[in-house]
Amino acid sequence: MAKHQIEPRLSVDLPVRIWGMSAEGRPFSQHARAQNISSEGALISGVENELKVGDVIGAQCDEKKTRCAVIWVMNTGPVKKNQVGVKLVAGQECPWKNYLPMDGATVTIAASNRRRWHRHKISLPLEIRDERVNSPIRINATDVSGNGCYVENMMPFPLGTVLRLDFYLDSEHIKITTVVRTCDPGVGNGIEFIGMPADTKARMQIYLDGIDPQRRVSSPNPK
Repeated sequence: MAKHQIEPRLSVDLPVRIWGMSAEGRPFSQHARAQNISSEGALISGVENELKVGDVIGAQCDEKKTRCAVIWVMNTGPVKKNQVGVKLVAGQECPWKNYLPMDGATVTIAASNRRRWHRHKISLPLEIRDERVNSPIRINATDVSGNGCYVENMMPFPLGTVLRLDFYLDSEHIKITTVVRTCDPGVGNGIEFIGMPADTKARMQIYLDGIDPQRRVSSPNPK
C-alpha cells in the first residue's frame, strides 16, 4: 500500500480572524496571524483565549470562512500569546488556498504557467503597502507579467507577506492584493497578483506584450 505523503507547509504571515468558544466557555472573536499553512490546516499565533484540543473554531482569511478543529495548543508567553494548530473540518474549503502554490509547482510566480505569463524586462512604477506599515513604498518592478512581478529591494519582505499594490495599466488605476512568493535576501521579491481578476490579468499581459520592444522583435509573424 502506498504511503500517505505529508503535505509540506508554507511559512507565511497572513492576517486571519478566528472565533468560537474559549476553554472557559466564553464566546470570542479576534484577529490573529496564520504563520504556517497547508491545504489541510495551519499554525495560528497571537490567540488571546485559552482553547482546548478538539474544539471547533471558525477561521476567516480574506473573504473566505471555514471551520477548523484544534489539534494542539501551546502557550508562548505574553508577546506571542497562544499558538494553536488547526485542521480543517472534513468537507470545508481551504480559506488560504490562494496563498498556496499550484498543484505540483514550487513557490514561484506562475511556475506552472510560464508560457502564458511571459515576463517582460521593463520598468513599471509601483506603490507597495504592507498592511502593518502606514507609509507606502514607491519602487519600480523590473520583471513583469500579467500574473506577477519582481521588485528589487535591499530589505525584501518575508515569504508569504500580503501586500497591497497600486499601479497604472496605461490610464487604468489598478489596486490589488498580492502575496510574496519568493524572497531573495538583499536582492528582492517575486510577487504574485492574487487579487487581480483573470480578465484584467489577460489585458495586462496583452498590454505588456505590446509595449515591450524586444517582445515585438522576437515574436513570429502571425500566420
